[in-house]
Amino acid sequence: MTIAVDIQKTVSAAGRRFTLQARFTSSSQRVVIYGASGAGKSMLLKALAGLLTPDQGRIELGGQALYCSAQGINLPPQQRQLAYLFQDYALFPHLNVRQNIAFGLQRGWRNPSATAAQEALRYWLQALELEPLAELLPHQLSGGQRQRVALARALAPAPRALLLDEPFAALDPALRQRMRAQLDALQRQLAIPMLLITHDNEDVQAFGEHRLCMEQGRLIDSGSVEGGA
Repeated sequence: MTIAVDIQKTVSAAGRRFTLQARFTSSSQRVVIYGASGAGKSMLLKALAGLLTPDQGRIELGGQALYCSAQGINLPPQQRQLAYLFQDYALFPHLNVRQNIAFGLQRGWRNPSATAAQEALRYWLQALELEPLAELLPHQLSGGQRQRVALARALAPAPRALLLDEPFAALDPALRQRMRAQLDALQRQLAIPMLLITHDNEDVQAFGEHRLCMEQGRLIDSGSVEGGA
């Protein structure tokens, strides 16, 4: 699935201005955007997800315009069918593992039943080895367990693509290695296009089939790696 982006966004805060000018096209299953903190990576990811509106430009996925200033198109996040994995995982603290995963599976659910057991929910609990943790609350989980819950919740609605914001930054080095391996296997199994932003070179090496470096709001295409890294 091809993603094509050509957008501009200027923000001002505390007397400073920052301009994101992002332009790239990729048909890779794994795109990694890397760069230092403050380079504009998260701003770009939020624009793709529909959480931030560019000033102008176009975002296209699989031939469909998600945003186009010239045509007045700006699909809301839920209509873009993109899974977004936040850096802090953004789990609902008052819902258990089962409920957190179930939240996105049925329209209109504000507080899923604690015993929700749809077939899709059972699948994701098993796929990410979360069945023994199903009744636990987020504060009772380790960092790696919380990430698996967030990943299951993001993937459960069968999105068109997966967006990941520094997915391993909050984990210790040993756990990062294990979670990279798990994400690598899961992405290959599902064959879901993935766009990951990071400042960690090990993430770039592990997932960077198409690598883009961001510096001060601008992208530099670092090329593609045949078959991944």
